[in-house]
Amino acid sequence: MNKQIRNPFNVDMVTLGCKVNQFESESIDAELHKLRTPTNNGRKATDICIINTCTVTQKAAMQSRQAIRKAIRDNPDAIILATGCYAQSDPLALQKIKGLDYIIGNTEKHRIAQIISESASFQKQPVPILLHHEFCNEKNLPKTIMPVIDNRTRPFIKIQDGCDNFCSYCIVPYTRGPSRSVLPEDVISMIGSLPAAKRQEIVLTGIHLGKYGLDFSPPCSLLTLLKQIEGAKTVGRVRLSSIEPVELTDDLLKYAAGSDSICHHFHIPLQSGDKYILERMNRPYGPQLFEKLVKKIHQSIPDAAIGVDIMVGFPGETDAAFENTYALLAALPVTYFHVFPFSSRPGTKASSFPDHVSPDTIKERRNKLLALSRAKKLEFYSKMVGKTVDVLIENKRESATQKLTGVSSNYVRVLIDGDDGLKNKIIPCRITKAINQDAVYGKPCPD
Repeated sequence: MNKQIRNPFNVDMVTLGCKVNQFESESIDAELHKLRTPTNNGRKATDICIINTCTVTQKAAMQSRQAIRKAIRDNPDAIILATGCYAQSDPLALQKIKGLDYIIGNTEKHRIAQIISESASFQKQPVPILLHHEFCNEKNLPKTIMPVIDNRTRPFIKIQDGCDNFCSYCIVPYTRGPSRSVLPEDVISMIGSLPAAKRQEIVLTGIHLGKYGLDFSPPCSLLTLLKQIEGAKTVGRVRLSSIEPVELTDDLLKYAAGSDSICHHFHIPLQSGDKYILERMNRPYGPQLFEKLVKKIHQSIPDAAIGVDIMVGFPGETDAAFENTYALLAALPVTYFHVFPFSSRPGTKASSFPDHVSPDTIKERRNKLLALSRAKKLEFYSKMVGKTVDVLIENKRESATQKLTGVSSNYVRVLIDGDDGLKNKIIPCRITKAINQDAVYGKPCPD
């Protein structure tokens, strides 16, 4: 059981959770790729299995444990390493999993390749070795190299990490630490390091994207970064992964409306449309601010897609509070919702709140919102019929029809006929039919 890792070695990476986690897994793999000696021996056995965990909900934590146990079963001779947010928030729970060799928290995640390369005894362990410390006064993000991206048409670029908001339901500030940003020149460098075929569109991602640059001295801003990216002329389109309502400012919206490169797609975490629930959540806005913002987006960029995060079943959410949320969303020109049931996380304020909502009621409310979301998205797609949009063709085909798939600036999923030479290119397409809330048919426009 004490077999040490020798070069060449094979790594299996399992990632749960958000876009930031996906970027970090790809970056870890890129660092490990630099350590490996090329080989043509056809080996398939896994030497190291890394599980990048999530703990944003009870379900995510459970799935992380399941992924670890599956890796242990499927790779009995491999070194099993757990990292990510669950490893940061509850390493003692993971230490109970027999067969797990290393637990590396988010504070040390960026050093995984270094740890493997420098350790003289990186091997199977009788009990898990824990590399972990709490976030204290971290002020800087460690530099990461741009991941080696093989299949992703729209690469993620992590520009920020951490959160200072401490919403009452959220464990993330404890697992990710304070808000820290990547220097603008390093962001530009990461984008520039992408192969030309991968620079059609990038997705800027972070834990609290709207706080970008505020930790610098002097402060910077997300708007400043967007202007620098556009000025560098190294990428076709820039998409924002998610931005808080109070941080989608008039200046940022005006810039996006007049820019040829900023995607007409905004994903905004609302969480609730009820004033009292938002206050209990420690969210820094009310329903009226959100309503005003959505109407402003729709007026400034009529074809913009507006996605919304909603939480159902937060403690104290009465029928009336839920109906306030439903009515707000029904009345506004939003495009789709991501709906999450409340999940109590130990250590957060909401974990001790009374008046919990029953699971059956949560399920009923979630289904009602998802039905509204489907109707909203189909309506949005139907309004696109007859219009011409620029579509980034992905490097995969739709499995059922074998049509090429692509995405427009305003986040419409488009299926078209065409040859593989169109992959990873942005082409104008005329929308011919809304299939359902998942996709439309399009036809490439002649040159």
